[in-house]
Amino acid sequence: MPLPTTDTPGSPGSAGSAGSGFASASVPRHLARGALGFGSLIAAFALVPAFGPVTLLLAPVGVVALRGCPMCWAIGLAETVSRGRLRRECGPDRCELKPVAR
Repeated sequence: MPLPTTDTPGSPGSAGSAGSGFASASVPRHLARGALGFGSLIAAFALVPAFGPVTLLLAPVGVVALRGCPMCWAIGLAETVSRGRLRRECGPDRCELKPVAR
């Protein structure tokens, strides 16, 4: 009997549920969050010489848009792209990633 995983249909983290780790609802939405996050972080530090330390107020906007850190955003991108395409199946001795039959 396969062990339950976070990819099991109907479980809180399954591909059919709304909140799966760091994933977004769609790839374009995730890329827009990345553009806003990375743009805000870059602007926060690059504009300091021209506009002073007030531009550092853009840094929290970037951190919130990236949901914590650039690595969190990258993990979320991978989750968003693979959502619904792969399923982890675990047996008594190992787990495997298998494509979902459509």
